[in-house]
Amino acid sequence: METYIIGITGASGSAYALRISDALLESGAALRVVATDTGRRVLEYETGVSLERWAGERPNAVLEDNADLFSPLASGSRRFAGMVVAPCSMSTLGRLACGVTTDLLTRAADVMLKQRRPLLLVPRETPLTSIHLQNMLTLSQCGATILPAMPAFYHRPRTVDNLVSFVAGRALDCLGVENHLYQRWREEP
Repeated sequence: METYIIGITGASGSAYALRISDALLESGAALRVVATDTGRRVLEYETGVSLERWAGERPNAVLEDNADLFSPLASGSRRFAGMVVAPCSMSTLGRLACGVTTDLLTRAADVMLKQRRPLLLVPRETPLTSIHLQNMLTLSQCGATILPAMPAFYHRPRTVDNLVSFVAGRALDCLGVENHLYQRWREEP
């Protein structure tokens, strides 16, 4: 069973983390979930979902303590299939671009980079400053995939759920995980 890491920061867009996580679990994967304190608060504010309760209802999801740098997520000797940080705040993005790992979430992402394992960052901010863009370029050059939360409209979405599923589906595509979360270009519904 493949195990993925899901990181949740305090940027808006917590629905992306939940959709990606549920789709990975449905695919048969296991999850290790790590969230910043603000990430937990924003998730509950935006979705009405407690991260502790969400993880407690999913047997293959383990909720990590973001302060626990003794977690397996902090070690390059432990293998994980990939990591998705969704949403990824500009603060987290900036720390990663500078190699500053002050908590488990940033350490786990740093390990993914140094071990050359898949790291997807789903930034959710607008507009972007030159600093944000430079940090994204730096991380892309280091091997991260930058997947901004920019849904398409060619599939004629009718609900917010359709828009969230599009971004989540694209994230899963980048991980090589089969999914049918969105209608692909010129694909029959």
